[in-house]
Parts: sequence; C-alpha cells; structure tokens
Amino acid sequence: MKKLSLLFILLVTVGTTQAQVKVGDATLPDTVTFSGEDLTINGAGMREKFFFDIYAGGLYLKKKSNSASSIAAADETMAIKLHIVSGMMSRSKMESALRDGFKKSTKGNTASLDKRINTFVGFIKDEIEEGQIYDIVYEQGKGSVIYKDGVEKGYVEGLDFKKALFNIWIGDNPADKGLKNEMLGAF
Repeated sequence: MKKLSLLFILLVTVGTTQAQVKVGDATLPDTVTFSGEDLTINGAGMREKFFFDIYAGGLYLKKKSNSASSIAAADETMAIKLHIVSGMMSRSKMESALRDGFKKSTKGNTASLDKRINTFVGFIKDEIEEGQIYDIVYEQGKGSVIYKDGVEKGYVEGLDFKKALFNIWIGDNPADKGLKNEMLGAF
C-alpha cells in the first residue's frame, strides 16, 4: 500500500511539473483559460533591464505561432502573462513602460489610441509588488482586458488597440528583443 501511495504522489508531482514552465524564479502555467477558451503557452522569457530580472513574460495562444505580425493582427483570444519578480517594478514604471511601448509599437502614431491608452493605463491603480501576476488578455468580442492576480481591472475595446498593445512585446521595436524571441517560441 505504501508503494502505491508513493507511486501516486510521484505521478501527481511529475504531472504537475510538466504542466508549468520555469522562467528564472517564476513559474508560468502551460495553459490558461479566458472567456472559456483554453490557451497554450507559445513561449516565455525574462524581461531584463540593466542585468536585473524584472518580470517573466509568457505569450498564450490557441495555436502556436512564430509570426509576430499574424499574432498581433489576429481577432482571437490570446494573452500575455507578466509575473513580477523584482521590487524594482513600480506602478509608475509600468505606466511609463506601457506609454513608451505604445509609442514604439505605433511608430509614434498614437492619436487615435490616446484616450484608450489613458483608460488602460488607469486600470493599474495600486502599487506593483514582487510576486504579483498581470494578465493582458485580448478577449474576442470584448477587447483588451487587464487582470491583476486573477481579478479583472477593466478593458478597452478595439482590434487596433489590441494590435498596438501586443506589439509592445512582439512588434518590430519590442520592449525586449530577447523576450520577444522567447515569446515567439525560441525558449
């Protein structure tokens, strides 16, 4: 009986281990579900700044792809998970990074998005702390939603907004080129 119990515990442990991706000190799930749709990790990596790990990021899609432009343009549910691993990330730094990211992802053409950018950034009201998880999700039929630790904070409509938002990480001028490559499956 003891051998069966030990075997069961071993199998459960191995099964749980295989359902996650380890990125630095963070562990990201292999799959997530939003709006009743199951998404699988496409790739994951670490966002670094000045040799410090800031957050682990994972891209989740219905079907794996390495085409950044196709992913950004797709009108289907997908997500980017950000697991904060450093106390160096603050609310104001996240706001600044998002605003800068939108400028880069649109080549400075944010006029049609400015009001929605302000709304989206406004959903990050509380100070950011190490260990928190942000999910940036495009939910087909709803828009770009931000979740903090599993709680929806708000959403912004528009496929054009979603394209600019996802291009912050996977566009031509991403926040971190290494992270982009890893999110696109090079991990």
